[in-house]
Amino acid sequence: MQLRPIAYYRGQIGTKFGVPRQSSLANALTGTIVFEPEFRREEALRGLLGEDGFDWIWLIWGFSLNNQAEGQWQPTVRPPRLGGNVSMGVFATRSPFRPNPIGLSAVHIEKIENSEITVSGADLADGTPIYDIKPYLVYADCHPEASRGFAPSSPEPVLEVLFNVELPFGKEDREALRQILSLDPRPAYQDKSDKKYGLIFEGYDIKFRVDNDKLIVTDYDRH
Repeated sequence: MQLRPIAYYRGQIGTKFGVPRQSSLANALTGTIVFEPEFRREEALRGLLGEDGFDWIWLIWGFSLNNQAEGQWQPTVRPPRLGGNVSMGVFATRSPFRPNPIGLSAVHIEKIENSEITVSGADLADGTPIYDIKPYLVYADCHPEASRGFAPSSPEPVLEVLFNVELPFGKEDREALRQILSLDPRPAYQDKSDKKYGLIFEGYDIKFRVDNDKLIVTDYDRH
């Protein structure tokens, strides 16, 4: 079976560092699904949005930013949810390092315009290839009674975000950035003391450091 992208995601985060670890964790984050010319067909989106349509969709996409050789995979990974120190079977996790680097995300449709879909809450970096789109069906896809394993609830923000610099974008983008940073995007398995970090957001390298439970945005450069 050969897969080819039907679209690419165009969003606010320029690298995999800083991308939310699951969809819907940063609902202020928005992006656009831009179809390849062959699939840019208005009739292909008929019934997706509207009074009798759907407002959530599944995206099937590729981990295109992985530094993973074809066929290379590990049977165990260290989930960030467990602090990056406990190994679990790869099929019990949503790790991007899989036998086939394919992702699955439920996102909210904000609007459809000019055969492009604007969505919110995606856990994708800018330029991510999308292989398929399917409607989210509540009766088939929502199972509140399901066992929740080692992730019993949605992660809560763990850091207070302070902006020590005036950023060059508006209130909505600033809120999206705040949501991302409050979840602590730093690698769970690294020694994070006294380190400075940079996150590519809206074409800017946003620089920050963490002091106890406070994340301080200190500077930015044009990327």
